[in-house]
Amino acid sequence: MSIYQYSATLMNGVERSLADYEGEVLLIVNTATQCGFSKQLKGLQTLYETYGDNGFTILGFPCNQFKNQEPGTNDETKTVCQKNYGVTFPLFKKIDVKGEQAHPLFTFLTTHTKGMMNNQIKWNFTKFLIDKKGNVIKRYAPITPPEKLAPDIESIME
Repeated sequence: MSIYQYSATLMNGVERSLADYEGEVLLIVNTATQCGFSKQLKGLQTLYETYGDNGFTILGFPCNQFKNQEPGTNDETKTVCQKNYGVTFPLFKKIDVKGEQAHPLFTFLTTHTKGMMNNQIKWNFTKFLIDKKGNVIKRYAPITPPEKLAPDIESIME
């Protein structure tokens, strides 16, 4: 099994199969524009600009499950991401990343990687690195800055 069996809805309302990203290295991130880690959006955008032309994509999934740090509408979230952080990588509509209503993609991601103490996502900006075949390679804690991921990204792009 890989992430390619899942789909999600982009901010523009279009349902997108993750199979559309087959052959690319992906970084899947749950985001929140009012989180203390939101400055990572700029770092994520830098990674996207650095590696995007070489088969790398970041998929952003806003989530409001952690201290109400993504309370706005999808349009408001998209505007903040673009205006304040220059985000051009794909953003999906807000989802749940844990609990009974968790998006199936995040259920898959968390069952295939270990978190601290348990597999559940504990905060915004948990990151998952996916190889070109749709396999989950590594999970990163929210405190891990995007620039620290560059060596891992480069190692699986080859």
